[in-house]
Amino acid sequence: MFLHTFEYHINQGVTFTTISKDSILRMKSNKGSSPTAANTEVVGGWEVRPGGMLVQKRNSDCNHIVPNIKVRVKYGSVYHEVVISSQASFGELKKLVAGVTGVHTQDQKLIYKEKERDSKWFLDSAGVRDGSKIVLVEDEVSRERRRLESRKNAKLDKASKEIADIKFEVDTLSKKVAAIELEINGGKKVVETVFLSLIELLMTQLIKLDAIDADGDVKLHRRMQVKRVQKYIETLDMLKVRNSSLEKLQQHRQIYKGSMSKTFQKQQEMKKINGNFNYGQVVVTTKWETF
Repeated sequence: MFLHTFEYHINQGVTFTTISKDSILRMKSNKGSSPTAANTEVVGGWEVRPGGMLVQKRNSDCNHIVPNIKVRVKYGSVYHEVVISSQASFGELKKLVAGVTGVHTQDQKLIYKEKERDSKWFLDSAGVRDGSKIVLVEDEVSRERRRLESRKNAKLDKASKEIADIKFEVDTLSKKVAAIELEINGGKKVVETVFLSLIELLMTQLIKLDAIDADGDVKLHRRMQVKRVQKYIETLDMLKVRNSSLEKLQQHRQIYKGSMSKTFQKQQEMKKINGNFNYGQVVVTTKWETF
């Protein structure tokens, strides 16, 4: 029993191809059974695609030259002639059309025989021949969606760059904070204005970070920098307290040193005074005073 189920158009004529039912069943049953068949079984010039569709075999012989065709693409009131392989896909055609019309591939709708064609479909499978006319319609919804997406990406890129610049500034300030901490740990007093200047600079970076509007990973990076700046400000506040305590300690030391110096001077003066008296010496004389 034979099934007349497929037709193929050639030069305005129609040729009917007959395929036996057994061949169809054999191709479907063998589909996926052969790992070397690349999910495709070929019988009598026909093949089963991975989705189960039975289509005419495409000539993949390397010695066979696939002819190019010239299609006429209408965009508005203007026709554009595009030369492309007869076995190319509509997606490949969209790339060429984008070059001559300026319409982005994602915004294109290619209409052939009053039907929109998917980018994965092949020209020859759809019946496109040399001289065929295809209508290009720009998808305004897709264009607007892509425009909004482009603006969003540009906004995120700008925010990411601003955060990177702030991070560089914070890295520089963090080195100064580490240097101050090292001096205080060594017992060296730091001028109060140094703390005020660094805290002001860090607060400026914190204000810049709060002004950045970001989403996703960029928002996470901003939050990390905010916590980092806050940590350095807290560190400076603690170092400021330690520096104040260090100043008081130095004042106490100076007072103590001054009092010790005065005490030492008094002791030296007392030694000089006491040195003029001879305590513990016995004086013997033979001169008696007569009354």
